[in-house]
Amino acid sequence: MKRDFRKRLKEGVIVCDGAMGTMIYSKGVYINKCYDELNLSEPHKIELIHKEYIDAGAEIIETNTYGANRLRLKPFGLEDKVKEINIKGVQIAKKAAGKRIYVAGSIGKLSTTFDLKLELSDDMVREIYGEQAKALIEGGVDLIMIETISNLKRMCLAIEVVKEIADIPVIAQMTFSEEGVTHYGSTIPEVTRTLDGLKVDALGMNCTTGPQQMMENIKVMAKNTSLPLSAQPNAGEPSMVDGRYMYLSTPEYLAENAKRFIQYGVLIVGGCCGTTPLHIKAIKGAVKALQPSRKIKVKVTEQVRKKDKIEVIPHPEKSPFARIINKKFVTCVEVDPPRGINITRELDAARMLKDAGIDAINIADGPRATARMSPIHIASVLSEKVGIETIVHFCARDRNILGIQSDLIGSHILGLHNVLLVTGDPPKLGDYPNATSVFDVDSIGLVKIARNLNMGKDLAGNPIGKPTSFFIGVGANPGAIDIDEEIRRLYLKVNAGAEYILTQPVYKPEFLEDFLKKIEDINIPVFVGILPLMSYKNAEFLHNEVPGMSIPDDIRARMKRAKTSSIAREEGVNIATEALIACKNLPKIAGTYIMPPFGKYDLAIKVAKAVM
Repeated sequence: MKRDFRKRLKEGVIVCDGAMGTMIYSKGVYINKCYDELNLSEPHKIELIHKEYIDAGAEIIETNTYGANRLRLKPFGLEDKVKEINIKGVQIAKKAAGKRIYVAGSIGKLSTTFDLKLELSDDMVREIYGEQAKALIEGGVDLIMIETISNLKRMCLAIEVVKEIADIPVIAQMTFSEEGVTHYGSTIPEVTRTLDGLKVDALGMNCTTGPQQMMENIKVMAKNTSLPLSAQPNAGEPSMVDGRYMYLSTPEYLAENAKRFIQYGVLIVGGCCGTTPLHIKAIKGAVKALQPSRKIKVKVTEQVRKKDKIEVIPHPEKSPFARIINKKFVTCVEVDPPRGINITRELDAARMLKDAGIDAINIADGPRATARMSPIHIASVLSEKVGIETIVHFCARDRNILGIQSDLIGSHILGLHNVLLVTGDPPKLGDYPNATSVFDVDSIGLVKIARNLNMGKDLAGNPIGKPTSFFIGVGANPGAIDIDEEIRRLYLKVNAGAEYILTQPVYKPEFLEDFLKKIEDINIPVFVGILPLMSYKNAEFLHNEVPGMSIPDDIRARMKRAKTSSIAREEGVNIATEALIACKNLPKIAGTYIMPPFGKYDLAIKVAKAVM
């Protein structure tokens, strides 16, 4: 059964459907026909489109009523069928939706073309919108979606009349040009503040632009409201192909941009012109990976009965790694697990790093969502055979809350007490894009679970006997797109029990310095991430295609000037060494976390030697 839409909106991202018009056209209905009238003459065709979007993962479907007002219907001689077309549109959508999908009553602009000379009094606008809204509400929609409006005054009138008819959720979506203004000259801040004052349930934008430009517009909107945002871009810009306009943006492209929309507070994401069920399916996959619709709320109980009093392990006693922090500048190097069962290369790397004086090695957990040996198992072997401290990366992507606790307890028994708890790259980024993500919790939830175990209790509050002694680390990205959100989440991690921080690669010390100033009241050690670049191509790939990575223009320019591979490698080491030396004496910096490119551990050692 559906929850109240307003309650559902507070729970996380909702995927809306895509373009009804695009789908109708793809089924052989030419554009000179009234698409809204198909509710009466071809209801099965409309129902099929709804079902295709639902099967793709849409949680909201919009009625086929975008142009079902008397002005838009008049050229077809259907102005007296407003109520009939709208109610039938709701009935078709509700039949397809069943009991779990939300039906949004779609209300669009009043004219078929942009026409500044169209004279309509406020009373007439209210009457036209009111006629359509009454029919949609009578039909039983779950919410009203007022969309693709470029006239701010008419949007306000439409919202007001809907609210007068019924207490029903309202989503208001304006349409903006690439310059961030409506056809009538209203700016995004002006529109946002005005609609915010009308207490709509969500506001946003759709149509006109593709995802990249809409992203820039959403950023502006996000700065001017605290309301949930909605974004439904076109599938890029249309191109003329064999005499027909075609939208050529791939589903994968829209999905990647959907993830960025979510970073800026978008809670309703879907598509407009050119988007199909394939696009919505890809968006749904991206949303599921980033923010599953069902989250496990982790509540950590710290107080215990006197008779069950637990002696929590002090920081210095948790591991040799924890013990040396603040006594020296600590060096760590990342070692990726093998893709198969041969660990000769990893053993050789661990021995080489230990002989070079490296303090610990980090074992990644399925980096870039690839299938590799479990970091727990490889870390256990390397620790036993080489005698070097390990930091095990542990992500939420692949385990439910039962598996998380089982693996953590098992790790502790194996003597693996240093952990880096991360959410994990979504499968879409790796070799298995159709793999199922779990994400019962994110990195914050992982920290809470580990801290709970350190207090001698599992997630349900059941005693586990002797407490674990995990030394809990978390990640942070000083170069995050939304730095305020990154810092907000970091504070949540620290409050949940994080004891040290490993950063994403830093190339500009001043970026890290600014970041540290913003977290000056966080008093746990920070390890600066360093990744030597191998080539200009490597730098461009990391900057443009790896989530969370940002390499400044001047750094990429330095790599571009390197004429040979050996010179480029040397320049990459120089850049990394310069950054590390400059960062070493910044407040909170307790050590470094070096990520050798392509397993070039000699480069990692060369950089580390500069501060050892």
